[in-house]
Amino acid sequence: MPFVGEGAFPVDITVGAGLGRRRALDLSTLSAGALLTPQDRFFIRTACPDRLPPTSSWKLRVHGLVEAPMEIALDTLAREAVPQGAHLLECSGNSRNAHFGFMSAAEWTGVRLDRVLERVGRLPRATRVLVSGFDEHSVGDPGSVPGASWIFGFDQVRATGLFLATRMNGAPLARDHGDPVRLVVPGWYGCASIKWVNEIVLVDDEEPPTDHMREYAGRTHQAAVGPRTRASDFRPATVDPAALPVRVEKLGAADGKISYRIVGIVWGGPTPARALGIRFNPRLDLTPVEDVGRADGRTWALWSHRFAPPAPGRHRIELAVSDPTLRTRRLDMGFYAREIEIA
Repeated sequence: MPFVGEGAFPVDITVGAGLGRRRALDLSTLSAGALLTPQDRFFIRTACPDRLPPTSSWKLRVHGLVEAPMEIALDTLAREAVPQGAHLLECSGNSRNAHFGFMSAAEWTGVRLDRVLERVGRLPRATRVLVSGFDEHSVGDPGSVPGASWIFGFDQVRATGLFLATRMNGAPLARDHGDPVRLVVPGWYGCASIKWVNEIVLVDDEEPPTDHMREYAGRTHQAAVGPRTRASDFRPATVDPAALPVRVEKLGAADGKISYRIVGIVWGGPTPARALGIRFNPRLDLTPVEDVGRADGRTWALWSHRFAPPAPGRHRIELAVSDPTLRTRRLDMGFYAREIEIA
């Protein structure tokens, strides 16, 4: 059954160009045997820049508060790259208008950034690292600012295990997914996972935030922080535990009543959400979801719940995590709620 009240954005079709290129994943196709997203279906937020220099001679420039600047050749990264596991990326601008399809999961291969920084002699003032990617396009987008870069504290680099990815699902990165090298920040919104990385700069705590960080401040929940004159004023752009219905299956009639199976995904947070509740009317109490798959916090798991509607009409599917120790900002505001119409 289709969800209603959502936008007309197409799924599994690439639209637009340059900064405005988009592709949304059809989440209804997810199943227990197909939780990783092939590259040709992985969501796209921005196209590969048409002005990208040849990648055959690509190098990462490392400079700033270091004893001696250096360059790292792409073949050096390729030799040192190791499997980093499966990780989910969600665009911070994911929304109902795109059927929440700006999220995908893949197996990644790469080199942890803290290992790269170990070979650089840092000056004592260096406390943070700025990662930048090439982002010059002939075709712009009214809703985006050119330039992709994010600043991380050294503690965030270690805690997240963020890495420079060179391969995705066992194959070289596709151009729109950051070829030849991109950043992947596990557990953070995709805006921090910079594509086409070409520069790493060591900075101190006085470094101002980048334009890219300012652009995504609202979508990464920075509003309550107060003045943000320094990058160190920004909170981590972490994805809270979340859950979403992706498919509604009409089942056969039992005792004259038709029932439905709601299938969805749960993801986000430092630890998997176990106590997942569901309701089909904002005035009702939450009921525990019947079947919740096991997740590891790095990617998504499936859940399902049987629903026998008491009457025809529109039903709003809302979920919540019944664990007061977990922060669930988007779930709390009904961000991932979806509706179905039962005749």
